[in-house]
This record gives sequence, C-alpha cells and structure tokens, in this order.
Amino acid sequence: MQRQTTIANAQTVNHKWYVIDATDLPLGRLATQVATMLMGKNKPSYTPNVDGGDYVIIINAEKVGLSGNKVENKKYYNNSQYVGGLRTRTAGVMLQQYPEEMLERAIWGMLPKTRLGRQMHKKLFVYKGATHQHEAQKPEVLTVSL
Repeated sequence: MQRQTTIANAQTVNHKWYVIDATDLPLGRLATQVATMLMGKNKPSYTPNVDGGDYVIIINAEKVGLSGNKVENKKYYNNSQYVGGLRTRTAGVMLQQYPEEMLERAIWGMLPKTRLGRQMHKKLFVYKGATHQHEAQKPEVLTVSL
C-alpha cells in the first residue's frame, strides 16, 4: 500500500486567527514563534510554495521584554539614501515611541524576502495596547510557551 503525500494549495488551506499577548515575552523568541505561524511551518500540511500560515494579532507590544543591555545598546537604522540621511534609534526609544514597528521588524527579518513572504507579512497585526479591532474574526487566545 502506497501512502500519498498531501500537498496543500490555496483552495485547501484553512487560515485561523490567533491573539498573542506580548507582555514580558522576549522579543526574539516571540518573533521566531510568530514567524513560524505566519509561514505555516507549525502545521503538518506545510508546503513551501503556498501561504498556509495563520493570521496573528499581537497586543501589548510596548510591554515586550529585552534582555541584557539591549535597551541602551541595540540600535535600529534607517537610511534615506541622501548624504547625512542616516537615522539611528536605540531599542529603548523604539520601545517607547514605535513598539509596533520594533516587533514587525523583528518578525519580518525571519520571513522570506519574496512575494510569498510579503503576503505572509500582511497577515500580522501588531497593536500597542490591550485592544484590537479584529473581534469579528473570533481569534483564539494563544499562550506562547518559551
């Protein structure tokens, strides 16, 4: 008896919605788990060329944890490509003023840099406070074990 390998396609994939509370979770560990969920690698039907991942909502982004001296020493760079156009911010400034961008950058760094990766990144929603606007999708609360 031969076994058949199941190959997922866009019609057979079932996307779920999950809510993750980022309070006191380490930034990198949270980012790896979320990136895995966005790619669909946590499912047995994972297929590399199909977007089989789930939608992820992250709340309380401003309460994410950073270990060591990263708050003072870790730097985020933006460059406008003009002379003198380099802007540098520390992780502490990013955490206070732009916590959503900080989490999105960490997760985007772990996704593929292709059309499919951009499609996966669109399924990520990060919010600063404890509320979000996706109640109509009935997301499941997910506790991340690190």
